[in-house]
Amino acid sequence: MAAKLYGGAYLSSFVDSVLDNVSKILEDDSVLYGNHSANKFLKKLKKCLLVDVAPFLDDAELKQFTNKNVKKWLVDLQDALYMADDFLDELSTKAATVTQEDPACNSSYCNSVVNSIVEGSPELEELDQKLDDVVESKYYLPLEKTAKVDMSWRIPSTSLVVSSDIFGRDKDKEEVIKLLLDDTPHAESALTVIPIWGLGGIGKTTLAQLIYSDAKKISPASSFINDDFDSLQTHLKEALTGKTFLVVLDDVWHDKKDSWEHLLKPFHYGNHGSKILLTTCSKEVASAVATTELHYQLSLLSEDDCWLVFLKQAHLSTDSINPTLEKIGKGIVKKCDGLPLAAQGLGGLLRGNSDIKSWNLILKSEIWEFSDDTIKVVPALRISYYYLPSCLKRCFVYCSLIPKGYEFDKGELILLWMAENLLQPVEKKTPEEVGDKYFDELVLRSFIQPHSTWEGRFVMHDLVHDLAMMFAGEFCSRAEEHEKAVQISIKTRHLSHMVKVGYPFSKLLEVCDRVKHTRTFLEINLDKRFSFKVENASCNLLMSELKYLRALSFKSSLLETLPDSIGELIHLRYLNLSWSNVVALPESLGRLYNLQTLKLYGCERLKMLPDSMQDLVNLRHLDIRRTMLKERPRGMSKLKSLQFLSNYVVGKHEGNKITELGALANLQQSICISKLENVVNSNEASEARMSDKDGLDHLTLYWSSGSDRDFQNEEDILDKLRPHSNLKHLEILGYRGTAFPNWLGHFSYDNITYIKLNGCRNCRVLPSLGQLPFLKDLSISSFEILENVGVEFYRDDESCLETPFPMLETLRFAKLSCWREWHSMELNAFPQLRKLTIRDCPMLRGDLPNYLPSLQSLDIRSCMQLSCSLPRAPALNELNMADFYEQVVKRKHLVELAMEAIKQRQLIYLTCLSISHCYSHILFPVSAVPPSLDKLVIHSCRKLEFQMDGQHHSLQELSITESCDSVTSFSLDAFPNIKHVEISYCGKMECIVVSGSLSFLRSLWIKYCGSLKSVSSIWMAAPQLEKLGLLDCPEIEFSAAAAAGDPHRCLRYLEIDYSDKLVSCATLLNSQFHRLTHLEIHGQRGSGSGSKSFPKEGWLPASLESLKLRMIKSVETLECKGLAHLTSLKELTIHFCPKLENMEGEMLPASLTLLYISGSPLLGERCRMKDPQIFHGAKQHHLCSYAFAFASASASSTVFNHSNTHT
Repeated sequence: MAAKLYGGAYLSSFVDSVLDNVSKILEDDSVLYGNHSANKFLKKLKKCLLVDVAPFLDDAELKQFTNKNVKKWLVDLQDALYMADDFLDELSTKAATVTQEDPACNSSYCNSVVNSIVEGSPELEELDQKLDDVVESKYYLPLEKTAKVDMSWRIPSTSLVVSSDIFGRDKDKEEVIKLLLDDTPHAESALTVIPIWGLGGIGKTTLAQLIYSDAKKISPASSFINDDFDSLQTHLKEALTGKTFLVVLDDVWHDKKDSWEHLLKPFHYGNHGSKILLTTCSKEVASAVATTELHYQLSLLSEDDCWLVFLKQAHLSTDSINPTLEKIGKGIVKKCDGLPLAAQGLGGLLRGNSDIKSWNLILKSEIWEFSDDTIKVVPALRISYYYLPSCLKRCFVYCSLIPKGYEFDKGELILLWMAENLLQPVEKKTPEEVGDKYFDELVLRSFIQPHSTWEGRFVMHDLVHDLAMMFAGEFCSRAEEHEKAVQISIKTRHLSHMVKVGYPFSKLLEVCDRVKHTRTFLEINLDKRFSFKVENASCNLLMSELKYLRALSFKSSLLETLPDSIGELIHLRYLNLSWSNVVALPESLGRLYNLQTLKLYGCERLKMLPDSMQDLVNLRHLDIRRTMLKERPRGMSKLKSLQFLSNYVVGKHEGNKITELGALANLQQSICISKLENVVNSNEASEARMSDKDGLDHLTLYWSSGSDRDFQNEEDILDKLRPHSNLKHLEILGYRGTAFPNWLGHFSYDNITYIKLNGCRNCRVLPSLGQLPFLKDLSISSFEILENVGVEFYRDDESCLETPFPMLETLRFAKLSCWREWHSMELNAFPQLRKLTIRDCPMLRGDLPNYLPSLQSLDIRSCMQLSCSLPRAPALNELNMADFYEQVVKRKHLVELAMEAIKQRQLIYLTCLSISHCYSHILFPVSAVPPSLDKLVIHSCRKLEFQMDGQHHSLQELSITESCDSVTSFSLDAFPNIKHVEISYCGKMECIVVSGSLSFLRSLWIKYCGSLKSVSSIWMAAPQLEKLGLLDCPEIEFSAAAAAGDPHRCLRYLEIDYSDKLVSCATLLNSQFHRLTHLEIHGQRGSGSGSKSFPKEGWLPASLESLKLRMIKSVETLECKGLAHLTSLKELTIHFCPKLENMEGEMLPASLTLLYISGSPLLGERCRMKDPQIFHGAKQHHLCSYAFAFASASASSTVFNHSNTHT
């Protein structure tokens, strides 16, 4: 007898599922009443699976690695199982829908429906023949029976903890950090690329993450990203310009030097000393990308370190492990060949298992010796997979549909598993709960990994993905990976397609024509700009080809209409139209008896749901967030299977009242109930039975705007909407009562962490929220008649907590127009408060809480009556103060209070200070600025003056807007280490002076300073300046500024006005800024000056990659000759140039990839119509090879691409 598998063969759970379906049908007399042929076939199917197949599966699972005939037998069996499963599903569905449509229908009618499926069905005849072939061929194979596998598998109850413990890499970490800290100039480039290379699964990414977590030792700015550069380049330019950074590029495969140089361009905008740490499996890639000889080859882990990794995953320690197990375990670890990923997988496999036989079975398994010529898979990973329970194997293999490196959502994947019936029922657990356990177990066994930086998202390691692909075989395919449709197997049951340029929808239809039995079609779209515009006819054709679909996703597509033929997909269980352009759903949707999931998230054009929605009796998930639905269809109470209902709009009529929620007893997660003004009385609210819904943890109750009604009735309604005490997150919006019910704030709600009360305009008193023991975030806004916040806010008669608000971290008050007093007599309240915001409370006066020991951020704005000392807050590091109103009473301005605190050295840890709208005279001594401050923002403080009585060495960002009216000359010498400066709307400022060096200055923006005449001293003092903006400063002599000193070698980004002064010195742009990559030219406000044609030859530096023309009223002609030498130009934007009509010259630069025209109707229309005067001959041929965007003044746009058309 062959060795018994712990979890069972891959197909075991599939066979059990089919057998279960057969038994259900045979036991239901109403389905097969009088139909002997169907009865006979199902009994044959049952015998075939029970007797001729199931006992041999475990043995076949092992022998498929060495015997190709056994592998083929399993493939043929799986194909037959899919066909049988589809047949059984059609049988049971047709019978169920007949009963649903007419519960009183007689057995003969039901029998006629079954007959129509069975009699003369070519699919059934094909299935019958396949079963015979499978049974017959089995007898020619060397397969042995094995005992029935114990399928009562239980997932260990463990918590999902991602540990930061990493073994054996301390020396590697220190060596790489030395390389990163090495500032020896190795080349002219300011950028150094250091590759870490080694085998897949050796721990390169883990090491990079470990170093990244210590990035502050190396650089103040750091990022960890994947290598999807095409969509990230523009953002990277903006994010990295002027910064010294460490960027980690994970899992790079580009080994062509020229391609790599192109991809690296955004990173060259950083400061000298910037570093890229790169991981790759290829030595060739490491050699191609390295800017120096600083390679780092990561070696295999030692056996001792690999043993520690194994023990950690197995939840064992060196002190507690049995000596016999230790000996066996070290033998297993030795076979991992130093790969930590393999040790993790096997450790996870043996977690909680101390059986010596089990450990020996793995050590001596034949699978260590097996190999696969097509896909190289680490033997240890194959072992880990082999011992997975059968149900987990199928779930894992399904993940091969996901592209490598794609970040996916846990809940989304579980819903897809459920649609494919991969989740085996366990006692009283819901399928969603079972799926949650399955997913967690795959994470614990390292088949799925949490994303390194994106919380709630997950990825698969490339080696693990290869493993999934190997076992998926020809049953799972990704369309975009095949050049021709014929390359995809006709056995494909699960199909995904990642949208990309150059893959037309017609090609996808060819694929669908070939894989008619596929059960999954997922469109994966990472960039909506390249979405297919799916016409109704094309969608209809796709659905007619794929009639066995169980999961269908057009997420983020341009689909506008779902065809009526959707109702023919009787097997469909999952339909995702999120973020599509769909405007309506057909009534035929109601015929989808099996539909479990309907996702319409972000369908902003969708206004109504079909009335037939009430027929979706098996619907479990309905996501209609961010839609424009005005009302729900009637009869939602019939959807008793619903587990998740994102939103419910209360109607006024029978069938769509709030009472419909009463029957939905199984709701989980969150729900938003809106238009509560339509609830007539508390009896209706009571019938919603909200207190019984113990699965809800997020609840939003929303009254729309409208006239007030009976206040007492409103209070009674809210009282009866009392949720279960399991609630964690509560929002009450637009409530019209004068008081809150006692349940809000009751200490029994010990799970609540977040409360938002907004628009409760009639409430005079706040609820007693201080007794909620775990409340962390509280927001109170738009109370129109609330005057006092007193002791009732902290405690009531039933209070049991000595310290009110013991865990509150964030508190926000806003738009409380009548709030006068905050009685903060509770000296021990708010011990954990970190952020306090008070905005738009014009009547508030008196004191704030006196002592807030944990407060880090204080934001007070538009509180014109407030005049008090700031709270004692030793941890405060961010302070924002603003009034927005002239003083109406004699008092100290909030900004004055802040300045007093600063001068008294109370804010010694302050890092960010923002003061605005101060109408008093303020003297700001530089010497009093806290030494920790690195960002200072001053806005609308007309009477503020700086007292330059010292230097501040920590300040990095300075912004002065609409302030300092008395200042005509401003010196930056007080801030020698400043990096970013913005000065705007300072109309009386004439000169910005620098006598020393500003070697750290990276960006300078000066806007709308009409009197400013000179910035030349900054120009000479800032050799590392990379971004410069000079807008609406008509007195500045740009020529004098630009001509000062040698050509500027670092400037990359320039924003200037188009004026006569610029035209007169335009050639300086070329001579002084020969490394400029981004140029943006604005028309001066109210001015039509400047040349009528742009640009003249020789004006623009050849280094330009992006050119933008904005609101230039005088230009009538775009001179292509002046652009011809721009061989790196990629983007040309023309925005609101109303007279621009012509393009003259041979053609635009060949490097151009995007031409965007908006608000320029003359040129825009000619381009839209492809005017031959513009799009002639060679130019037209050239332009068709890349994308365009033409927009009219109304901001509509059209994008043309050589493979698709987008509108």
